[in-house]
This record gives sequence, structure tokens and C-alpha cells, in this order.
Amino acid sequence: MTTRETTAYMPLHDLDLKLSLGDRFMVMAYGAIQWPWLLRSLDGGRKKDKADLLAYLGLPLDSLPNLGSWKADTHFLWHIVSTIEEMRPAQVVELGCGASTFVAARALQLFGGGKIVSFDQHAAFVETTQDWVHDNDMDADIRHAPLGAPPSGWPGHWYQLSDVPKEIDLLIVDGPPWAIHPHVRGAAASLFQLIRPGGKVLMDDAARPGERVVAWRWRKEHKNMEFKLDNQGAKGTLVGYKNTT
Repeated sequence: MTTRETTAYMPLHDLDLKLSLGDRFMVMAYGAIQWPWLLRSLDGGRKKDKADLLAYLGLPLDSLPNLGSWKADTHFLWHIVSTIEEMRPAQVVELGCGASTFVAARALQLFGGGKIVSFDQHAAFVETTQDWVHDNDMDADIRHAPLGAPPSGWPGHWYQLSDVPKEIDLLIVDGPPWAIHPHVRGAAASLFQLIRPGGKVLMDDAARPGERVVAWRWRKEHKNMEFKLDNQGAKGTLVGYKNTT
């Protein structure tokens, strides 16, 4: 998630979200071991890389001011752009809106004209991001999805999704934040059945210990998919591919 506002160290506060004792313990335990990754994530990428990305997309330099911390870094945004340019997806679904939505909307505009539906738990943030995209003459369907009970087998809280597209070409996983539970993004697997053969998954923050556990489970439980960690950039990207056979 990213806005045009100054980068804060922690993600946006989830009002009225009550964590169980078990979830709180997991957050504290992982926080004690993954602080090096959290410190590294403060770096949103080199200014030159961001300038190159915006030039490639034909966008003004000030259209994407602040990256890093709980926000997407430049390397992850490049992954989104290159994947869209290569795949020309008809339908992108995103979990956690912000800079990734902004960049994906522009890439879709340039490469194939597909659609993006993005879900986020913060209603005000959804509105701000929607305005940001529209102010730059781009299209994105950004929806408020409060956090609630997760799919069976996964911990924490999860997006209460509705009207999800029936077929997904590219799934972008950039939320919820790890402070809910270190394995919280694993529940994105509930959408894997909607990914068409040949479709892809991109998950941000994939170098962190919690996301590495998620990737391990995904590899174990979804034999029709392949997952590879790109450990470059500030936070790492997990790239998933759904086999065609």
C-alpha cells in the first residue's frame, strides 16, 4: 500500500481489530526475529530506479513520491509492470491498494488494456487511492473490503471479499500487514482456484520469515503451481505460476 503522503514506519492502524492472544504472541515472536527485514524495508529503492520506472510508464516524476516501509518498493513495482507487459492480462486482482494499483493501472493502460480490481480494508484509503488514479486519467476498480474471519486453515483476519472476478490472470498480494499475523497473506490461496492456467501471483515482502512460511505452505498444498523467490529489492517478491497442464 502507498499514498502520496510521507512514509510512516508502521502500516495504517486497523480500527477495532481485536487480535487473539495466539495472534499477538505470533506477532511478537516474529517481530523479534524479523526486525532486520523491517529495517531493510524502510528503503523504497534508488531514486534513479523510480525515475526510470516512471519514465518507462510515461508518468511525471512527482506522480509517485514516497515508497518504502510498509509500502511497495521500486523492485516490486517493476515486477508488476514487466509481468503485465509480458502477459497482457485481461483481469488483475489485487489485495492491498496503493502504489501497486497506480502502477498496475498505468501498465494495463499501456499494455493490453485489461482491468484491475483492488481490495483494501481502509475505506478512506480506498477513496484516496481511487481519486489518485482517476486524477492521472487511469482506471481502476478499488473496493473497500473490511477484515474479518479468514478462510479455513489460515490465521489472523482476512478481506471480506465480494464480487471477485470469476477468472484471474494476475493476482497481486500486497496486504494485509504482517502486524495482524505473520502468516496472514497465506489466505490469498483461497483465490488460487480462480487463477487461469498460465496465470501468475506476485506477493510483496516475500523475503520476511512469515512470508517464507506462507510460500512453503503454498508449495506444499498447491502442486499445480510453482513459486520462486526473487530476493532482490528491499523486501523480496514471490512469483507464482499456475501450470497449464
